[in-house]
Amino acid sequence: MLEFIDSHAHIYQPSFDQDMASVVQRSLEAGVNKIILPNIDLESVPRILALSRMFPEVCLPTIGLHPCDVKADFETVLQQLRVMAFHPTDFPNAKIFAIGETGLDYYWDTTFVEEQKSALVEQISWSKTLQLPIILHTRNSIQDTIDIVAEHYDEQLKGVFHCFSGHLSEARQITEMDGFYLGIGGTVTYKNSALPEVLKDIPLEKIMLETDAPYLTPVPHRGKRNESAYIPLVAQKIAELKGVSIEEVAEQTTANAKRLFAC
Repeated sequence: MLEFIDSHAHIYQPSFDQDMASVVQRSLEAGVNKIILPNIDLESVPRILALSRMFPEVCLPTIGLHPCDVKADFETVLQQLRVMAFHPTDFPNAKIFAIGETGLDYYWDTTFVEEQKSALVEQISWSKTLQLPIILHTRNSIQDTIDIVAEHYDEQLKGVFHCFSGHLSEARQITEMDGFYLGIGGTVTYKNSALPEVLKDIPLEKIMLETDAPYLTPVPHRGKRNESAYIPLVAQKIAELKGVSIEEVAEQTTANAKRLFAC
């Protein structure tokens, strides 16, 4: 059976409350044996904890502050999240697998852009100190995010640009940094997506699969709630684009995720 890792899924959100165990079971049946759970704020931590305790070998927790949740009190919030990141005693095996999701978001609200940048730099420092990968959100902000990461880049910093949707030039800036990957999800299956042309020039060694569940559901389920069991649909599309087998996509992207998240 093919083995996959969903490198980004929010299956701890309320929309999964009624069938969370079934969602995980369907994922396992689809060959998705690990699911990275990116944190977004203080309120999401208990939900991630509960899910990772239920499925400690499958659902792998992270700690971070999403840019859309960066407000005037972000420094206070970061202080509390920092304690959890550096002392994850409440997590299964007292372990987290990444810092994030952090980054920049200029789509919804630009009121706190400078605060978002400060929060990103702070979380980059956690990533380097703890030697954990960083999960980056870049909606309408990819070049600014790349620039900040590049400014702080060294051999200690590694991570994934989640839900990559940029141009080839931006993809190359990212992949030229050793230890950084592109997170590719359901948007690659969309009819008007520019991703297929970009990915033709990006090696599989720099790609990881993700869902961003419950969002960005791949074709043919677009419009419905996304879940980790749909990862093979993303893999199949990438296989078609690259002219390789889905087995090769599964093997390489899973190896990439294992290497990055040490899972």
